[in-house]
Amino acid sequence: MSRSDHPRLSIASLAEACRHLANEHKEMRIVLEKYGVPPLWDRPEGFATLLYIILEQQVSLASAKACFDKLKAHIGEPNPEVFLTLDDIELRKIGFSRQKTSYARHLSEAIIEGRIDLSSLSMLPDAEIKAELIKLKGVGEWTSDIYLVMAMLRPDVMPKGDIALHNSWQQLSGQPKPSSEGFLVTAERWKPFRSTAARLLWHFYLSERNKRHQ
Repeated sequence: MSRSDHPRLSIASLAEACRHLANEHKEMRIVLEKYGVPPLWDRPEGFATLLYIILEQQVSLASAKACFDKLKAHIGEPNPEVFLTLDDIELRKIGFSRQKTSYARHLSEAIIEGRIDLSSLSMLPDAEIKAELIKLKGVGEWTSDIYLVMAMLRPDVMPKGDIALHNSWQQLSGQPKPSSEGFLVTAERWKPFRSTAARLLWHFYLSERNKRHQ
């Protein structure tokens, strides 16, 4: 199977999916009318992006970005071989917790030893990509979903357990904040455009937050 057999979200298809969702669902229409089409928020596939997403686990986006930027300033564009030359003290100064140091080293070793080939994932369907990524220490459903949505640009993935998505849906729908599983059930109504629905909800969350801080 070639890479072209798996569609990738683009700026054009994102806009088209936004229009479809807005026509069908009032909550999505509110976001689109108020804030417009969200960014594509695309990231390159590979080690550096997966490492960045690991850094984003359970911390603010600003904290993760600061840590990743410090890492890049220290070693350049991250790659597994160079990352493994850093000791615990260096990584702690950069901002890595003990746990994320362990996850990042495991990822680096898995790539170097050939236990995972990130460049070959594009040939697989979404579920198989998730299964491969989740074999890695520290990579769970949220991390693998974000990689699918932002790096691989798969069009129909709803990240599991994303608090910003839950908060946006609660505010837009007026319903109680959903559980992780409950929100995935809700997201079934947005198939086959769940990655676009996620972007609309993130767009709403970030735009509302920025408005409050102005």
